[in-house]
Amino acid sequence: MTDTLHTPRTAPQQPLRPFARDPRRWEEERSRALLTGHVCRDTACTGTCEPVLVCERTGWGWLTWTVPGDGTLPDLPRQIGVLTPGATMTQRLAVRWLTRRPALTSTSPASLRLSAVLVAVISLFAALFALNRGIPTDLVLPAMLLAPLLTEHLPDRLDDRAREHVRSVEGDAACQYLQRLAALHTYIVQAAAGRDRYDLRRAAEIGHHLLWDAADLLQNQDTRSASTRLSDRERLMVQLADQVAQTVERTRAELASGEADQPHGGDGPLGPLPPGFEPATRPTPSPAPDTSPLKGFRPMTQTQADDAVRTTDVYLLFAHEPYYPGDGAREINTTVVAAASLLHPQVQQPDGARIHERLTRRRKPGEIIPLSTLTHELGGGADWPKVGDWEKVTTDLLQLVHARECDALSLGLPEIARALIIAGPNNHVRAYDTAADQSTTYGPTDRAAVLAEVTKFLTGLVAEQDLWPGDGLLPPRFHQA
Repeated sequence: MTDTLHTPRTAPQQPLRPFARDPRRWEEERSRALLTGHVCRDTACTGTCEPVLVCERTGWGWLTWTVPGDGTLPDLPRQIGVLTPGATMTQRLAVRWLTRRPALTSTSPASLRLSAVLVAVISLFAALFALNRGIPTDLVLPAMLLAPLLTEHLPDRLDDRAREHVRSVEGDAACQYLQRLAALHTYIVQAAAGRDRYDLRRAAEIGHHLLWDAADLLQNQDTRSASTRLSDRERLMVQLADQVAQTVERTRAELASGEADQPHGGDGPLGPLPPGFEPATRPTPSPAPDTSPLKGFRPMTQTQADDAVRTTDVYLLFAHEPYYPGDGAREINTTVVAAASLLHPQVQQPDGARIHERLTRRRKPGEIIPLSTLTHELGGGADWPKVGDWEKVTTDLLQLVHARECDALSLGLPEIARALIIAGPNNHVRAYDTAADQSTTYGPTDRAAVLAEVTKFLTGLVAEQDLWPGDGLLPPRFHQA
């Protein structure tokens, strides 16, 4: 029993766009492409024509964009490259080499031969000039013969050496995922550049490492096999950007109220937040002692009087990297399974049974519990090692769904709803519309609305037949006790 839910987008969400901080640069690049290159138009081009590519270099790598023939902005990069964190000057030069203008277009054998012939002619005249100057022949002739060979083969060797310091991904699914992370990291970098604060600079360094790790996974694996690890890095990037947003908001509030001890320098306006976050609204009084600085990750008291109260008919909701079943027309990025599926023998044990024990504690019948809610209850994730490897467990659950060895509700949530589900029960999400220069903030109420809609859809589904958890289930841990 597998179905898909597509909820309507409640607000426009704008990912990274070409040269977002310098729109005139895109117009210049587009004009150059129209003059010097071939811009594909669907009505006139064949499937073999090569699109014109424009490279946008960033501090962490680059994005390569196609130039649409209708004059609109491209929605998705054709290629995203990430430079190794803490790169040296030589490694940064590798990025400039890989993004040089001739390297962005396909190089045909004919053009290589033509360049080799031109270099051969030039080297011939240079050799004659050198011989007339009395330079020994045994030095001139080898140089003249090697020049055309180096012209044809040296760029490929340099490309291979340069690629050792970068990770690049192509393809719609991989670029769409990395584009989301790049938008978050770009916001963190801009915040760190505008303020002389160690915590913001450190956040930018961590964000670069997360972006590098994600690009490495996408370069070596497909999005389906690496979905759980990619979702883990996306969750960490969301938390990191949320912390940065809180720091920025708190600094602005201090400056506005005159309570800041000293200015940190460069505290000018940063512009809109990227898709995915809204800093928490801080109350005027000091927060309670048990409030964690991370919204949505407040540690829960370990001793509970009603641990024995169990509700087994609940469901686990977890996000994962999108995949496209069947004809590929529908994106699946979130899955709901019955809690009892955690007891399946093909799920890593005893981790699955421990998560089942936590999932069924003090719940309402029919309740859907997101994985991020468990993370919130487990001290913001600090206590996950005591419970189990949630990453391996969710990977095993997804494999069960793919193998049709248990029932699942497969969801295609929009980006804002998915961000709310991933970030946690108390986090906020801001969607910014660059065209209208307006932002919309979403919080716990909107997250509850998303869960309510999923619950409504699931209730209608299980009214006919409940989700089958699979065969050969292990006994729950609280029954074993």
